[in-house]
Amino acid sequence: MKEVVSIIKEQFQNWGIIWRISNYEDQASYQNHYLGLAWEYLYPLIQIGIYWIVFSGGFKKGSNLDGVSYLMWMVIGITPWFFMNRAILDGSKSIYQRVNMVSKMKFPVSVLPSIRIIGNLNSFWTMLVFSIALGFFNGVYPAVQWLQWIYYFICMMALMFALSIFNSTVSVLVRDWQILLQSLMRMLFYLSGVLFNFQTTGFPAPFVRILQLNPFFYVINGFRNSMFHQGSDSYMWSQPILTLIFWGVVLFFLLVGSHLHYKFRSRFVDMI
Repeated sequence: MKEVVSIIKEQFQNWGIIWRISNYEDQASYQNHYLGLAWEYLYPLIQIGIYWIVFSGGFKKGSNLDGVSYLMWMVIGITPWFFMNRAILDGSKSIYQRVNMVSKMKFPVSVLPSIRIIGNLNSFWTMLVFSIALGFFNGVYPAVQWLQWIYYFICMMALMFALSIFNSTVSVLVRDWQILLQSLMRMLFYLSGVLFNFQTTGFPAPFVRILQLNPFFYVINGFRNSMFHQGSDSYMWSQPILTLIFWGVVLFFLLVGSHLHYKFRSRFVDMI
């Protein structure tokens, strides 16, 4: 636990560096493009359009889910997923790609995953604003339950930080981990309820309960329930067991990731 506290403390102590470097890397990534940083906002919107055409127009044919249009249901689910997917994959490569920079500057290696997480927030805010605007056109208006987004945003960031500390360290120790992680994220895309509501599509109840243990589902479903506020299940305290399991998963990866990080951080440069 001491290692976890130390890593979290390093994030707060170096917050200014995290913010400045994440902004710099965003600008550097698009400096040779005509539209520049506009791609940070256009790319997620293009992805939404593609998924809507394929899954709404092609497969779902515009049907509703619990009184909500499929496009609206899909967009609010894909918003946190799109961010989490990019944050995890970028965070897993953060130490491997930037460790030489740390060796020349005085700030802890543990901030590198946080830089990539913060750097991906622009697309998340863009998609969230788009989701809210789309909701107005679909008769979904602000409600008290929307305040729960603050809680689920904290859940999402905590999960991203715990997994990024773990994945970024393991990616240095095991080079094949990055390839395996990419395949795992593709599989989780379909098992996290992003495109399909497996709770109401005839899946066996035991299978649904297993899928609900997925921490990505917890975040995605939380954002959806908060926006559509349908029934008693829309409140964040309505599923205490799933909440305990989610935070247990976060704590597990944070503890293991922090231990591995501190154990091998002095040897990262040599390993790479």
